[in-house]
Amino acid sequence: MTVQTPRYTPPPAQLAEGWSLERVVRPSRLTGANGLRTGADGRVYIAQVAGSRVSAIDVDSGEIETIAPMGGPIVGPDDLAFDDEGNLYLTEITEGRVSMLAPDGSSRVIQGDMPVANPITYHQGRLIAGECRVGARIMELDRNGGAPRVILADVPMVNAFEVGPDGKLYFPVMGTNEIWRISLDGGAPEIVAKDLGVPDSVKFHPDGYIVSTQVASGQVLKVDPRTGDKQVLADIGPGLDNVAFVNGRTFVSHITGSIHEIHAPGDARPLVEGGLQWPIGLAVAEDGTLFISDGGFTYTLAAGGGERQLAGMLFSPGFPGWVRDVAASGPGEWIVTTANGEVARWRPAEQASENVVSGYDRLMGVALGPRGAVVFAEAGTGRVLSLEGGNVTELATGLDKPMGVAVGPDGTVYVAESHAGRIVKLARGRAESVLDGIGQPEGLIIADGKLVAVDVRGKQVVACDLSGGGRETLAGGLPVGAPPGIVLKKLGGVGDMCGPMWPFCGIAAAPDGTLYVSGDAEGSVLALRRR
Repeated sequence: MTVQTPRYTPPPAQLAEGWSLERVVRPSRLTGANGLRTGADGRVYIAQVAGSRVSAIDVDSGEIETIAPMGGPIVGPDDLAFDDEGNLYLTEITEGRVSMLAPDGSSRVIQGDMPVANPITYHQGRLIAGECRVGARIMELDRNGGAPRVILADVPMVNAFEVGPDGKLYFPVMGTNEIWRISLDGGAPEIVAKDLGVPDSVKFHPDGYIVSTQVASGQVLKVDPRTGDKQVLADIGPGLDNVAFVNGRTFVSHITGSIHEIHAPGDARPLVEGGLQWPIGLAVAEDGTLFISDGGFTYTLAAGGGERQLAGMLFSPGFPGWVRDVAASGPGEWIVTTANGEVARWRPAEQASENVVSGYDRLMGVALGPRGAVVFAEAGTGRVLSLEGGNVTELATGLDKPMGVAVGPDGTVYVAESHAGRIVKLARGRAESVLDGIGQPEGLIIADGKLVAVDVRGKQVVACDLSGGGRETLAGGLPVGAPPGIVLKKLGGVGDMCGPMWPFCGIAAAPDGTLYVSGDAEGSVLALRRR
């Protein structure tokens, strides 16, 4: 039987009288799944950018062990490789560096100047790493921290690679939709295969053929390295990331946290089911549809429940970018804030989006006013702004990391000032405290005439009336924010693909009174309901 333990097990929640708690999206086992590498112990090691952690999975039992924990020295690991002594090398994509994790648990940076560091491999004493950006370099690294040697420069986005049986480095080039190879001593690269599905990994099966994941098409391809001929091994869905082999068995990772084993062409079975990496912002449409932002992936969940449906992801046409918060703005239409500092109007079914405003610093919460004004919080500068009639107005400045925003029926704007531990009301250009003494409020809504906020430090949902009176804790002990005792290191951006991936714990209210909360510690969505 496969072990199905979640990535985090919270204590039992404490609920106010008359309230119940349900998980409408189950917890995930991993905080995403990126690079894969088989260790000497026969387990597959998994790099997880979103969770800043590395795990190892027993492919027979499904048991998962944390190797590098969240909150530790390794930040945003994307790919990994072992040397002959058991040292683990990791590319930290958001930090632009490569680090080494020794068997005794100690770590050190061996290369600190690799923007969008992504692929890495080890071959006969040589450590090779590359960058997933336009104009990327592939370099041989000095494991003692000396100057690297450039093997190839100006590559249009290189990703997970490996040295083939012929001693040459085979690598996917995302920008040209091809697989190339090159001598480790440099020289001119050769094209191996073309017209793929945006390849993001190239690994050699023990039988000598290439297995390559396609992040855009979602296909896993078998490629003949001599001719470039290709065959589809599996079609798992857009977002595939990497490949590993255990005793001839093939395993592939998906950014959302699934790991599939390919048993035969067309037969891919999940060893680990996919899930949510965070989640972040939530919103509910008038028909009760729940929208779930998970950064590079977004989903909808019908009012009657069921399985969540993919609304769009980073490689979908018209996707607005790495989505942080969201507000329902009409049938099939959503207003979102992105990690690139944009507020966008998005219609997923039409695969169309348009930036409404851009150029902001770490946008967080967004809400719509009664006359259609778009109100949004800019945590990087401490401002809250309003867009109406094509004009942006500054409603407040100098706030301490504003996160969630909510707009009352009379147009009054309320803000969760997260680092100040309070909810404020904006009036006449000033911020007036409404509710103090909250640990770290993030998501904020108005429901049934009350302000309702998620406190990620206190692990609770609190409510009060619009004047701050009648404070009540609706639920405590929730899996929100970082697990207790862990201080999260906020992730930076990924080159031109997205800006800083700061988390945001969202909350939304449905027409029937249900409160949805982002259970980002465990990768779930919670539903709080009055009995």
